[in-house]
Amino acid sequence: MEDKQPIWQRSIPLETINAYSRNTLLEHLEIRFTEIGPDFVRATMPVDHRTVQPYGLLHGGANVALAESMGSTASLLCLRDLETEAPVGVEINANHLRSVTSGTVTATCRPIRVGRKIHVWQIDIHDDA
Repeated sequence: MEDKQPIWQRSIPLETINAYSRNTLLEHLEIRFTEIGPDFVRATMPVDHRTVQPYGLLHGGANVALAESMGSTASLLCLRDLETEAPVGVEINANHLRSVTSGTVTATCRPIRVGRKIHVWQIDIHDDA
């Protein structure tokens, strides 16, 4: 099996990435980055009173917040110069294929295209089941 070359321009420890979340929406939703691989970032989010809609299902907006946070973080790892560049979202699309009512969801962010100015990410979110 062939080892993948990392796509990242920098190495930032998970503890540092998670520390960036203090006093933000990520902290409120308890989004935690758990793994950085050569071409992916992984994070988790609980399905609880903060992330469900009135019918008890995981709120689509919580999923989108998770996905947006992952794309921005992956782009941060791809930037060459943090003094002159900052990752911001341009467009996001979400398809909710299955409902979740409890537990934890895990999201994996992988590149579709990493250009000089635009990065496109595929973020797949699944539950424990």
